[in-house]
Amino acid sequence: MSKQSFFCLILFCWFIQTTGYGQDSLPIKGFCIGAPNSKEVSKFIKFINQELAPRGINTLVLRIDFNYQFKSHPELRDSGSLTSEEVKKMVLVCQENKIRIIPQINLFGHQSWGTKVTNLLKVYPQFDETPEVKMPEKYHWPNSDGLYCKSYCPLHPDLHPIIFELIDEICDVFDSDAFHAGMDEVFYIGEEQCSRCSGKDKGELFAGEVNLIRNHLLVKNRQLWIWGDRLLDGETAGFGMWEASMNNTHRSIDLISKDVLICDWHYERADQTPPYFALKGFKVITCPWRMPEIAIQQTNDMYRYRGSATPELKERYQGMMQTIWSDAGSFMEEFYNNKSEESSTSNSQVNCFKSMLKIISDREGLK
Repeated sequence: MSKQSFFCLILFCWFIQTTGYGQDSLPIKGFCIGAPNSKEVSKFIKFINQELAPRGINTLVLRIDFNYQFKSHPELRDSGSLTSEEVKKMVLVCQENKIRIIPQINLFGHQSWGTKVTNLLKVYPQFDETPEVKMPEKYHWPNSDGLYCKSYCPLHPDLHPIIFELIDEICDVFDSDAFHAGMDEVFYIGEEQCSRCSGKDKGELFAGEVNLIRNHLLVKNRQLWIWGDRLLDGETAGFGMWEASMNNTHRSIDLISKDVLICDWHYERADQTPPYFALKGFKVITCPWRMPEIAIQQTNDMYRYRGSATPELKERYQGMMQTIWSDAGSFMEEFYNNKSEESSTSNSQVNCFKSMLKIISDREGLK
């Protein structure tokens, strides 16, 4: 071998090692968004076909909540919600593009937003963990009640038959082998005023609810996905009350089933928490939102974790999922209005998404 060839070989090996180009692909390349309304279904199907699938997205989490015409509990439907026929159209296009589609209903927390209680507690106020906390005419944070979002009481005896019927119906119509239960930012849990929860360990309460939902899904061989923030110790790590727990639910990480997939979100820093979840035995994906610089670091980190891990740990680092915290219609408008700004690094959901995909494309040699 000539000196020139040897030098080129060394340079190529260095390039592969430092960039990861051509290495094995991330198992999950995900996209999470609020489900479209009925009028936007056709446009969203086109978006899946023309934008998500060509960019290599293989997992779509759709936040449904009550935007579906449930037959089991029609009293919980949003007005103008999706029909089963409209859902099946989205399922079909995902199947054609080999995209795994996973529905989400927010469970435990996020049972209110701003000044309004959402459908579950509106129809069944007896499930409210803090009925003494009244919804304000004008919402602001912080407030004297510590109200961010309402929670349901996980120990109410009439709660789970309703929740399980909703889960079964939405998973059936989506033909899904997984369900995302949300379960992030649970601030009201184990409250003293609750006759059922008072005095209970909050970590055990949270773990109990996770395991109960997981066990129900397991009967039909479905996997549970949740956000990971309540499993992190916000005080010890300095993550704070939003991206981690300050009310002791972090203890539940040692109590919940290891087959629950953790969606680990950090939006303003690329905190190195995936190795923590992996070492605890969980499969984990990293979830950026609107800061391209952070998404780039997080995506590179995910490849680095996989590249330096033992075979056992490597398979727990499952990949990346862009989170969109607006409905599908709003995001599609944002996406197409900004389509010409391919190189923009300003903070936005669109630019964050494109930055994440650019790293994946470069790393895996995709077009």
